[in-house]
Amino acid sequence: MGIEIKMPALSPTMEEGTLAKWLVKEGDTVKSGDLLAEIETDKATMEFEAVDEGVIGKILVAEGTDNVKVGTVIAVIAGEGEDVSSASAAPAPSQTPAPAPAPAASAPAPTPTPAPAATAQPAAASGSRVKASPLARRIAADKGVDLAGVSGSGPNGRIVKADVEGAKPGAAPAAAPAATAPAASAAPAAAPAASTETKAVWFDDSIPHEEEKLSNIRKTIARRLTESKQTVPHIYLTVDIRLDALLKLRGELNKALEARGVKLSVNDLLIKALGVALARTPKCNVTFTGDKLIKYNRADVSVAVSTPTGLITPIVKDAANKSVSAIATEMKDLAARAREGKLQPHEYQGGTASLSNMGMYGIKQFEAVINPPQGMIMAIGAGEKRPYIIDDALGVATVMSATGSFDHRAIDGADGAEMMKIFKELVEAPMGMIA
Repeated sequence: MGIEIKMPALSPTMEEGTLAKWLVKEGDTVKSGDLLAEIETDKATMEFEAVDEGVIGKILVAEGTDNVKVGTVIAVIAGEGEDVSSASAAPAPSQTPAPAPAPAASAPAPTPTPAPAATAQPAAASGSRVKASPLARRIAADKGVDLAGVSGSGPNGRIVKADVEGAKPGAAPAAAPAATAPAASAAPAAAPAASTETKAVWFDDSIPHEEEKLSNIRKTIARRLTESKQTVPHIYLTVDIRLDALLKLRGELNKALEARGVKLSVNDLLIKALGVALARTPKCNVTFTGDKLIKYNRADVSVAVSTPTGLITPIVKDAANKSVSAIATEMKDLAARAREGKLQPHEYQGGTASLSNMGMYGIKQFEAVINPPQGMIMAIGAGEKRPYIIDDALGVATVMSATGSFDHRAIDGADGAEMMKIFKELVEAPMGMIA
């Protein structure tokens, strides 16, 4: 019997994943620590290492397979002289098939009543939803055509442009009465299947297009952001912040750090400022759990990083107490590995608050969606030259807008406003946060 390689749980919440790519093939010799495959979880694409030594005897799950349950046997390592060519994938522990039900007692089967021959039906009976493309609906409205009387030639009977163009205006034909079987011979009707019609997203299929399969990361982003907007009452607070002092300090620090090969970005200084602001307003460094409030004693800042497969938020732990040079070095490494899909779960799971900076795209201001279970996220806009009152006189300054999104179940508006005030003060007088 060979050694089974099972789908690993690469994070505490992982239940299934995509076997994105095999890095070995049947017949390859592997030893402990060799890379076997790339596994796409709901957070990142991670490399999976061998624990045992031997020869890859049989690969049971092909690369590109979605929804592989944790614990499913995906390959077998053969020992010396073993033949595992007949091995088959075993179901995951949670997927062991239930035993088949015992056959019912024998009884004469009722003679089925012959069903009437199927006849062509219009796209929808009266009172039901008509399936038609947006373009077909537009043409029908312009021509006065009732779609209920049009037969669809598209997928699943959907009405498309060609079906409507040749149709004549007129009312829908009356729906034919349904055939009724004698009451005595009628069998109990099965419960209707749950309709997915309302969940479908219709688009204009007459426009040239292509379909792209969603990655597990993109599916997770969609699910979590939908959950956040539906269940977390957001309150948004915006401040305008003068950046001139911070930009001047950054230039001086970069000059001093040049010999060490460290270069600070504005974002590195903003991460530090948010960490200090959270430490000074602990009422905003919280998580709401429904029946209790979790108050954190450390500010771990999750930083939004765009990757080819979606957004991921590596964490700068204890940002309030780290030097800006340490934050810069750490963020450079985390962002690079995030884009390569090589972060470990502990590097992106957790965090007490988030920072999302879209200033590099020229975005003036935006309101970010809270990343549950965190209680707030800071959205940073672009620094730009603006008219600004300086010492009671109108002047020009480099100003950015920052918007904090707060979970109003856990954070009162006044507490959120105090945190935004402290964040503004730290950025405008940055020596106070690095001294």
